[in-house]
Amino acid sequence: MDNNVKLYALSTCIHCKHTKELLDEKGINYDYTYVDTLSGDEKKDILEEVKQYNPKLSFPTLLINEQCIVGFKKQEIEEALQGNASK
Repeated sequence: MDNNVKLYALSTCIHCKHTKELLDEKGINYDYTYVDTLSGDEKKDILEEVKQYNPKLSFPTLLINEQCIVGFKKQEIEEALQGNASK
């Protein structure tokens, strides 16, 4: 199953790193943005985008098929990748 996966992360964040490692381990295709490496309007635009899903602007913010998971919550991420089969 193809998931639409987007990760908003900080390059220095250990939880963001774990989230990326989990997605890589599972062979998931995903887009990611290191928000802290952006500047100017690009950074402002991305922060506005993240705020729509996660008003607290905490990281990692992970979108899986429009489902937002904030933080490294391994089980929640795995369930979302499986299409919420257990719900």
